Amino acid sequence: MDRVKIGVIGSGAIAQVHHLPILNDLSEEFEIKVVCDLSPSSSKHAAERFHVPAYETDYRAVLDSDVDAVLLCHTDPKTEVALAAFNAGKHVFIEKPICFSLEQSDAMIEAQSRAGKVGQTGYMKLFEPAFEAARQEVESMDDIRYVQVNHLHPNNDLHVNQFRVQKFDDIPAEAKEKTAAARKAAIFDALGNVSPEAVRVFGTISGSLIHDLYGLRVLFGRPTRIVNTEVWQDGKAITTTLEFADGIRCVVTWVDLPEIWDFYETLEVYGSRKRVIVSYASGFSRNQSSLTVHGIDADGTSYKKEPALSWESPFRRELRHFHDSIVNGAENRASLAAARDDISLIIDITKAYINQAPVDR
Repeated sequence: MDRVKIGVIGSGAIAQVHHLPILNDLSEEFEIKVVCDLSPSSSKHAAERFHVPAYETDYRAVLDSDVDAVLLCHTDPKTEVALAAFNAGKHVFIEKPICFSLEQSDAMIEAQSRAGKVGQTGYMKLFEPAFEAARQEVESMDDIRYVQVNHLHPNNDLHVNQFRVQKFDDIPAEAKEKTAAARKAAIFDALGNVSPEAVRVFGTISGSLIHDLYGLRVLFGRPTRIVNTEVWQDGKAITTTLEFADGIRCVVTWVDLPEIWDFYETLEVYGSRKRVIVSYASGFSRNQSSLTVHGIDADGTSYKKEPALSWESPFRRELRHFHDSIVNGAENRASLAAARDDISLIIDITKAYINQAPVDR
């Protein structure tokens, strides 16, 4: 099996909890050559803790090395590093969201095409065994009447603190200012000059609700219309209604519940003879998501089933897929082109809120 030499850019919580331990575990597929972070202490700590031979604070040093691929999990936006990585001839794995604007996503897709390299989005829920099994169930349904997403989100620290995540505060001030300016400019490209609340809504959807949106796209295609977007609880709750082909409607709700430990995220698909419910585990846990199917057999007998599912982490599965795409040319299940559709949808959902009017797509 060909080992892919990889560099990890960004050594925060998601790298420490998932990516670096999993890459070490996948030692037949990957060799971690270098870790990089704007925080000198964080990059040094991650290299020592996860037995990485080199660490850097400048991503350009990573791209100048002999790595075949880079995994980007640094603070958004990731556009500058992604473009530089493709231009340096590297395969690129980009944690969600890949960027904030269509102009930036188009630039990434063009750079990837020129490089002829793999560009994969960190859409780990596509690799959830529960989601994969649910997709098969949904594809057998010909009378879907209603879809619902509930995403009740505690403070991430409640879950991150269950792991030995080290945080450092030695990022240079000028680097922080550069990142903040790039983020502001990218959101302006996406939305124009909008209110701070609209920016917060856009950030919540991009950073959290995006997991639910790409799952809906895979199951039902691109929404044809944003019926409405409502923001309530002083901006700490969002509800949007999406219309898909064949008149299918989905109500999507995200609510901030910072003091409650239990994470609650479901995808629910209802037909006249079957309902399919995926219950997701928190992205910062190592618990298993689950699937429940209720239905009526051809003979009229009601049933309920909860299939036994693989225990393999979706983070591990997506990294194995990245390796398979690089080494064996496997079709990319989380392409940058598909992620562009999600960026477009996030922009339209936010515009439905800004304009208090439906958005036809």
